[in-house]
Amino acid sequence: MNWLTNFVKPKIRAIVGKKDVPENLWTKCTGCGEMLFHRDLKVNLGVCNQCNQHHKISPKERFISLFDNGIYELIETRNVISDPLKFRDTKKYTDRLKENKAKTGSDEAIILAHGKVNRINTVIASQNFAFMGGSLGMGTGENIIDAAKYCVNNNCVLIIIAAAGGARMQEGILSLMQLPRTIIAIDSLKEKKLPFISILTDPTTGGVTASYAMLGDISIAEPGALIGFAGPRVIENTIREKLPANFQQSEKLLENGMLDMVIDRRELKETVGKIVTLITRNNKNFDHL
Repeated sequence: MNWLTNFVKPKIRAIVGKKDVPENLWTKCTGCGEMLFHRDLKVNLGVCNQCNQHHKISPKERFISLFDNGIYELIETRNVISDPLKFRDTKKYTDRLKENKAKTGSDEAIILAHGKVNRINTVIASQNFAFMGGSLGMGTGENIIDAAKYCVNNNCVLIIIAAAGGARMQEGILSLMQLPRTIIAIDSLKEKKLPFISILTDPTTGGVTASYAMLGDISIAEPGALIGFAGPRVIENTIREKLPANFQQSEKLLENGMLDMVIDRRELKETVGKIVTLITRNNKNFDHL
């Protein structure tokens, strides 16, 4: 028996008390490998000060960073059939949904909120990559349709922040049907001359890119974001050729005219505010105070 370890040390701990040390104080940058203090990274909106890598952030953080004074209200969304195909791979689809709901605190891969952006009524729909890779399923499709309807009924600008690996294959053809449905929803905004701003983040791929993400009146992307339909590895294996450097990164898309601008996340609020003001200035649907 070790007298110091088994008797003395527990007595000292009982008197002094164990200090609570928060976990995850540091985050390793996926860009440069530097260790970043978690609080500093959060203040910097998830952007590395060393290499400018844009880390993923939650919809709540995006709402706070974009709405005036960080004030917004969530829009209640509808529930859909959770497992229409009774799908199972290595585990039941219903179990995957439960895990992701518990992990993110959200019922779906997208969250809707309304508030003011530069004093203009705005709806922001933000996809959450932490929820099944932000995949586009029936629930996400319905929420985007609801966001468009809310804008039409209340004369709001719509901003969708895309972050997705594509369509949710656990829902089969029903997930693919969300592509034309969301496109029709975006068209309803154009009929009433309501602006739609698309913000593409890392990654924006698959069916999301093939539908609403590329339909913005103004298309903005964050630096270094992967944007495309099929991933670079799939394309290389298909055409059996090496792709050019930065083939599907936002800067390359801007260079080839597929985006209007690439904006650092820390400058996004100011830039989006100016754009919202400009594109609604002569629009009778909006009051400029």
